[in-house]
Amino acid sequence: MRLSRAVPLLAAAMTAAALTGPAPAGAAEGGEHCGRQERVRVPGAAVQQSACLADLTTTGLAGTAYTDLADQAGLTAADTRSPSGVPGIQVDGYFPDSSRFNTTHGWQHDAQFVIRLPDHWNGGLVVTGAPGTRKQYATDKAISDRALAQGYAYAATDKGNSGVDFYRDGARPGDAVAEWNARTTQLTRAARRVVAQRYGHAPRRTYMAGISNGGYLTRWQLENHPELYDGGVDWEGALWTADGPSLLTSLPTTVARSLGAARDEDMYAAGFARGSEFLWPYHEKAYWGLTQKIYRAEFDPAYDPACPGPSAGSSLEEILAPCPADATYDYAARPASVHRAVARVALTGRVGKPLITLHGDLDALLPRAADSDVYARMIDASGRGRLHRYYTVQGGTHVDGLYDTHPARLRPILPCFRSAFDALTGWVERGTPPPADHTIGRPADGDVVDSCDLTEGAGARR
Repeated sequence: MRLSRAVPLLAAAMTAAALTGPAPAGAAEGGEHCGRQERVRVPGAAVQQSACLADLTTTGLAGTAYTDLADQAGLTAADTRSPSGVPGIQVDGYFPDSSRFNTTHGWQHDAQFVIRLPDHWNGGLVVTGAPGTRKQYATDKAISDRALAQGYAYAATDKGNSGVDFYRDGARPGDAVAEWNARTTQLTRAARRVVAQRYGHAPRRTYMAGISNGGYLTRWQLENHPELYDGGVDWEGALWTADGPSLLTSLPTTVARSLGAARDEDMYAAGFARGSEFLWPYHEKAYWGLTQKIYRAEFDPAYDPACPGPSAGSSLEEILAPCPADATYDYAARPASVHRAVARVALTGRVGKPLITLHGDLDALLPRAADSDVYARMIDASGRGRLHRYYTVQGGTHVDGLYDTHPARLRPILPCFRSAFDALTGWVERGTPPPADHTIGRPADGDVVDSCDLTEGAGARR
């Protein structure tokens, strides 16, 4: 098992045309193949390399240095169909940074980014940040391919640190996660300038979207920098609140269960869904112990000096294994300094632009009841409910790759993400409101890998 699959992360399409989706007016902008490439300069970048490519999608880039299929492992179902044949310019580079976890391109340098500029531009820009502890190419298949085929420019960041030891970045607790937000803002501003250089004017629309930690980034950006975006799609984003809930309030129960110190009823009380039990053995081996160590080391490094984080292990099994002390971790009882560290990156629910949230009802890493259900209530409590839609995906879990192991019990979320993105653009650009909050039912038959009717189950309570 690769570490990229063990760390938290990730359709409306029945034909190639459906996968691509209707191109908005102005889709022919951009002109000649790779025109104005010489003008493209990423503001603030320490290093950048641009290339004129015949196809910017994973189909065209597989096996090249312009994507990383290994870092995408597990995020999408094996049979997911994606568009291809999108020519244009790719810009890779990095912003000045002092950490060096990201080894991509042999740069040994963090704050790496990728910006893609299709020849035929629709006037829009899609920005994302890597899920889990992955890097800038992680969502190429899940987000970039279709965005490019629809004519959007695309930009992604490694968030400024990556890998299981990301918590070592920064001088004080919470610094590494705080950098995720700063790097996303930095890339958005830079990408908007790059778009103007390439096409002659700034994007008419800028959208934020992301999976897991990328979903958290989407939430945070729409709360703190709504002036940069027109809307966003949050695919099961992580929730951080100063007093809980968060990963640090739900994951200790999973560690206790792994060590035989918690019952199924304790799991349900922590928010894990009844019916998700068949997914627990996999998550016990690949996610729970590691994820608790990562974030406890980031926000509360003094808790267990004997087990500071994943680096305490020398083998993959040891890295993934839980620390025994995490079974009794009590976030509420930890010092005020720990709560202040989380408060620096906490969400408030005060989104400033339209947001659509998707969450699987069988998510066994970020349980819906302790995450998106809570965030939806936070948005309502802040008086921003009119800007939010929340859809539970029946049979969805945290990473779509698990569908290949359990096709009779799960459904991929990616096709619903694609439908949600189309609904968002219709909401923003044409004033067409998406369906009210509901659970998207799992159809008894049909192509669940590449299609999702966002209205399925509309009217039913989530």
